[in-house]
Amino acid sequence: QVQLGESGGGLVQPGESLRLSCAASGRLFRPNVLGWYRQAPGKRRELVASVSSGGSTDYGDPVKGRFTVSRENAKNTVDLQMNSLKPEDTAVYYCYAMVGYKEYWGQGTQVTVSS
Repeated sequence: QVQLGESGGGLVQPGESLRLSCAASGRLFRPNVLGWYRQAPGKRRELVASVSSGGSTDYGDPVKGRFTVSRENAKNTVDLQMNSLKPEDTAVYYCYAMVGYKEYWGQGTQVTVSS
């Protein structure tokens, strides 16, 4: 039914920026929440940022002030602007969508921050 595809990951040096994009294919009705999670090796998946259908946002503490999440008016895409990247931001980033009681996850895109 619904698939989420991420793009924009890559290898960058500390202090640089990346922009991740997620696009939904198939039907996606009234997405209550769109956002991003990440998972580093040996760690649990954690919230990075999310935005509700009403426009409210939520950020994980490690990225507050550095990352910005946004969704287009059609509410079928969600982007993550990542500035001032740090080595500890290295992880696989997963796009997330909640529609009613259902959750959808992207395949993930690797972000590596290293000198």
